[in-house]
Amino acid sequence: MQFDGAQNGALPLMTRACAPQSCDQCGVRDRAICADLSEPDRDALSRIGRRVTLHAGQTVMWEGDDSMVVANVIEGTLKLATSTGDGREQIVGVVYASDFIGRPFGARTPHSVTALTDARLCLFPRGRFDGFARDHGDLQHRLLQRTLDDLDRTRAWMLLLGRKTAREKVATFLLDMARRLQADQAGTIELPLSRQQIADILGTTIETVSRQMSDFKRRGIIALVGRRGVRLNDGAALEALAEGV
Repeated sequence: MQFDGAQNGALPLMTRACAPQSCDQCGVRDRAICADLSEPDRDALSRIGRRVTLHAGQTVMWEGDDSMVVANVIEGTLKLATSTGDGREQIVGVVYASDFIGRPFGARTPHSVTALTDARLCLFPRGRFDGFARDHGDLQHRLLQRTLDDLDRTRAWMLLLGRKTAREKVATFLLDMARRLQADQAGTIELPLSRQQIADILGTTIETVSRQMSDFKRRGIIALVGRRGVRLNDGAALEALAEGV
């Protein structure tokens, strides 16, 4: 499956799309949107979709375009972004392996979705996915559950942006990254966002983010490894900082 443009919700031409693969080979099959389906139904849904490989920086969905595709994230990290009135980008979310992206049952895509790292998706034409979901209550239930979970995360993020101090914001962000990203054998996670992007998400400045992370390092709570590597040395202390203790 190949798409012909980078607008109207389509994938860039350079993206590689592969033939359907068995769900038995999927590393997120027990956590993805299709986890509650029976094996025959999961296989039927798999035949609708395609495995797609993205390179870091490629956009799979564009804000305001027709909602053409939805997808399960199999590997990698992607950002959700919207444009402000003066043309600046505002990152409004980050998605990881097993997350679901796109707008089922909707006419327009509410935000752009761009790969922060190399990523693999299980991509579905939105119309065919909607039709399948209408006939499968388990999938509709999972979609509703994901929607409510997203709403809870949005409310928590509103609290973070509106009430938490800069220290609490950065600590909360690092804890979230540690929960969602796969650490290497040394316990180090590679942050998919630059410090400027972290600052944009947290509603602060790059200087503030750098200052707080340097302070966490000085206190032995984290170690900074290379340009974007972070290792949590004292998760309990970081939790306490995130809660303002």
